[in-house]
Amino acid sequence: MSLRSSLLVFTLVGMACGGDGKRSNEPQTAKEKLRLQAEEEGEADAGGSKNWGRWRYKGDRSQCFFVVGSKCFKSEAAACSAAKCKPSEKCRVEGAAPAQVACI
Repeated sequence: MSLRSSLLVFTLVGMACGGDGKRSNEPQTAKEKLRLQAEEEGEADAGGSKNWGRWRYKGDRSQCFFVVGSKCFKSEAAACSAAKCKPSEKCRVEGAAPAQVACI
């Protein structure tokens, strides 16, 4: 096989396999990946200003003792009822200031 023929074969095989393998919809950096995840979860700032946290409090911050997702609750009972645990699951409260509530 001549040099020209082998180059042509490698070029055709490379194009058939997808070229360089880069996908336009995938993030190229960690910062870009975090930004895309925040947009998917609805946590990204619309104005492009700096976002200092992963989530923002929803509810009265002065009464935020228990958290389900990103919503604050004053009492454990209210947080457990908002978690909507199945009958076979228990409401678990973990941590403090504010405590995370989840079903186990």
